Amino acid sequence: MHISHRSRASAARTGALITLLLGFIGMTFGVSALQAHAEGPVEGQTFVIATDTTFAPFEFRDASGDMTGIDMDLIREIAQRKGFNVDIQALGFDAALQAVTSGQADGVIAGMSITDARKEVFDFSAPYFSSGVQMAVRADDSSITSYEDLRGKTVVAKTGAEGLSFAQSIADQYGFTVKALGSADTMYAEVASGNAAAVFDDYPVLAYGIAQGNGLKVVTPKEQGSSYGFAVLKGSNAELLQAFNEGLSEMKADGSYHALLTKYLGSNAPADDAQVEGVQGKTFVIATDTTFAPFEYRNESGEMTGIDIDLINEIARRQGFSVDIRALGFDAALQAVTSGQADGVIAGMSITDARKEVFDFSAPYFDSGVQMAVRADDDTITSYEDLSGKTVVAKTGAEGLTFAQSIADQYGFTVKALDKADTMYSEVATGNAAAVFDDYPVLAYGINQGNGLKIVTPKEQGSSYGFAVLKGSNPELLQAFNAGLSGMQTDGTYQAIIDKYLKAPDAGGSSQSFWGLLVQSMPALLKGLLLTLAATALSLVFASVLGVVFGFLKVSGNKILQSIASVYVDIFRGTPLLVQAFFFYFGLPTALGIKLDVLTAGVITLSLNAGAYMTEIVRGGIQSVDTGQMEAARSLGLNWMQSMRKIIVPQAVKIMTPSFINQFVITLKDTSLLAVLGFAELTYQGQQIIARNFRSFEVWLIVGAMYFIVISALTKLSNRIDRRINK
Repeated sequence: MHISHRSRASAARTGALITLLLGFIGMTFGVSALQAHAEGPVEGQTFVIATDTTFAPFEFRDASGDMTGIDMDLIREIAQRKGFNVDIQALGFDAALQAVTSGQADGVIAGMSITDARKEVFDFSAPYFSSGVQMAVRADDSSITSYEDLRGKTVVAKTGAEGLSFAQSIADQYGFTVKALGSADTMYAEVASGNAAAVFDDYPVLAYGIAQGNGLKVVTPKEQGSSYGFAVLKGSNAELLQAFNEGLSEMKADGSYHALLTKYLGSNAPADDAQVEGVQGKTFVIATDTTFAPFEYRNESGEMTGIDIDLINEIARRQGFSVDIRALGFDAALQAVTSGQADGVIAGMSITDARKEVFDFSAPYFDSGVQMAVRADDDTITSYEDLSGKTVVAKTGAEGLTFAQSIADQYGFTVKALDKADTMYSEVATGNAAAVFDDYPVLAYGINQGNGLKIVTPKEQGSSYGFAVLKGSNPELLQAFNAGLSGMQTDGTYQAIIDKYLKAPDAGGSSQSFWGLLVQSMPALLKGLLLTLAATALSLVFASVLGVVFGFLKVSGNKILQSIASVYVDIFRGTPLLVQAFFFYFGLPTALGIKLDVLTAGVITLSLNAGAYMTEIVRGGIQSVDTGQMEAARSLGLNWMQSMRKIIVPQAVKIMTPSFINQFVITLKDTSLLAVLGFAELTYQGQQIIARNFRSFEVWLIVGAMYFIVISALTKLSNRIDRRINK
């Protein structure tokens, strides 16, 4: 993860100076800062806001000596809208942070990158600007147009800035040397004078400098950077943070936010509806989760819907490309991208440093947070302190799990990880777990749908969600997502989507009768049942061929052929079916560079697995025929193949038929495992319905009954055929 120039650690160099400065500031306005901490709404209060001094175009002094810039206009406009006052103190970046941590200021806005390390100390607002790095050269230099032209040359970047981190990350690849300098004017002068070939810097700062006549020009597209946020001390000034977020949302909705950016950045303002070249007319495969309402889930018609789905569809429309959305489940979605089966993933995916090692992320599109919920009739648990000695549940890979684990030792409880929301909620509702930790919008949606829980803690600061592509791939798709998102935030479409799912989610599912649920769910379940039967039939056809071929090899008497058949049987009977499914859907495409659709991968898996068992059925059936039958046939002058075809096999078929019927039933039930790949069979459809309404008992009762009816009917039919064959 690149760290912006705002992360410079100069305390060792400036510590004494800052201490003296803060002492003077404390004497000057310490009283007003403490007054701003008073409890109550923000209306009428005055908040001390610390900022940097020289970070144009975000904060700088104009010709009259007044503080101006994007950050200054933004905080003043939000203050006016929400009815509070701001006392802006220009301290320098390091001093601004210390002013907040020491209680001398209530908040800081200073082009401050939102990082995991800073989240340990500060609570951040929703991101208000997504930065990025560009490279610039001297305006009259036409010899350098890309990173490849830097070989053997020296470039400059600002100490502690994102530009420095990015330049250092590609220096060895392109063979240039990086020189770190302390100020922008010095960097630009180095390039203008010819002492350095190029400069790497945050794109808005670079664009502003060029507009002011620093003699440079930009020659590379923007590299994705961090997001800037307004911050308060962790656990304090929650009302101020909420007011900032509300004001920012209003400004984005009515267009004033984009007008503000345009005022300072002109044509360099984040794209509104401008289309990114290279994506028009293309179709991208987008992987997503299956059961993460309200971000992605299936509606009553079986169609994928939710915040993420509406978001990616709208961005695709604006940017002129198409999306093929594959609902796979979260873990499978990530594997689909890493194996090349999908171009991108949008699945309520938190942006973390660990994931940045594998994926390139878009600008954040949603700031989540964690809350704790307990059973609705449980009045014994109202805080974390009440969890001592108890077990809580959280979702695998989710923020709720990370947060619960981080406080488990402190409060003395045990954390159990589960992979689905409905399973977690059922654990709490049945009393098997004391509480659940989950992302607040997902938890709120589940409660609204009648999962029998209630929230008992305030929201804990969480991570941001982002759209992701495999690291180093699909840069145009990522840029198109960011451009489309910016346009949606500017014209209010983004907020409309958020409100659609979070402000007033549909509560109709919780009041339905069982028969209403049955009628509503039956179309999707019947569709799943047909796919189950189709996959079973195809798999059994191929499995039967494999079983006969390898079964004959095992009784052929040829050691080599027997060994080949034995290896096949041992592999597919000795490994779990789920592992085999993952191998054919994710592993094989990665190794060979091919793409398999989920039906193909599923049928291959089931065919090879069932074929191994049928091989043993064929072998056992043939060897069950009395050996004297073969001897008699051979004594009559029949060769081995004729003896097998006319004498042995007809008798063996009668012996094998019951086992074949049993394998048919097993294969039909095994199709349920393909749900983890997003294969829309019967079990998968049941999961989708539960993700929408959280009525797991009724839905699984219906699904189980459908399996029972179909398997019973097919078993009776098979037994009738068996009796006709063997009579």
